[in-house]
Amino acid sequence: MPINAHFEYLKAEQEYQKAPSDEARLLALEKMLKTMPTHKSAENLRKNLRTRYKKLKREFEKFKKSKSSKKRIKKAEMQAVLIGLTNSGKSSTLKILTNTNPKIASYGFTTIELEIGTLNYQGCHIQIIDLPPIASENFDKGIINSADVLLIVVEKTHEIEHVLDSIKNLNENSKKIVIFNKIDLYDENTKRKISETLKSKKYNFVLISTITKEGVEELKQKIFDSFNIIRIYTKHAGKKQDNVPVILSPNSTLQDVAEKILHGYNKKVKYAKIWGPSSKFPGQQIGLKHVVKDKDTVEFVTE
Repeated sequence: MPINAHFEYLKAEQEYQKAPSDEARLLALEKMLKTMPTHKSAENLRKNLRTRYKKLKREFEKFKKSKSSKKRIKKAEMQAVLIGLTNSGKSSTLKILTNTNPKIASYGFTTIELEIGTLNYQGCHIQIIDLPPIASENFDKGIINSADVLLIVVEKTHEIEHVLDSIKNLNENSKKIVIFNKIDLYDENTKRKISETLKSKKYNFVLISTITKEGVEELKQKIFDSFNIIRIYTKHAGKKQDNVPVILSPNSTLQDVAEKILHGYNKKVKYAKIWGPSSKFPGQQIGLKHVVKDKDTVEFVTE
């Protein structure tokens, strides 16, 4: 028994001992990991709980996933995935970032299948996926492997290591943002200490509250900045530029822009006019080898 264990931990421990199923035991273990003491004397207990959690999760994942977990999605050009423990606030984060209205409740494992929303930000449509909690049998590691950005939602600093350990060896090259949620529960001095702790561990993070909306705009900017892209707008003669940009990698050329619009389209282009950062003057006439920059506007002239 850990020294100075909180009531929440003792309650979770009782839930674990009385749990009728593996899923209930995993939920209880998550609560124990969330509420256990963080001092050094509890370090052995923490290791024991994590080992127990990983072993139980491996056994649990041997069961066949339910059909509801097989929702198929088409990966968007820009995709970020929300991951975390149960009740960390992933669904609330999805709701405040996108146009979706996911099921939100105070009990565990509310998200039983992935939810999809779209963050419309600075002209871009960013696909945001909320996965079931990492202890769920429906947690989809395949989506993590293909995601551009991983959004790790936590409400306690020690949860970060647990989440990262759960996705170890999965998509190690993805950008990661730690979202410390429910910051409205803390005073300014505690917020400062949390920030200093996360900075010391060199996490890319943001403190947010889905209730007060503190930090939400900063989070949107961080998500957008995680994608190494440029936005090229197109227009037709005598008309305004299109609202939705063509998304490309830095150092792309006008030929790349044309091909992104339609395969083989570059062969029909005689020349182009360009406005924006890469032009010497508005409406400059250039060829397809011209390297474009973010927020350029292009008008193609075809034969």
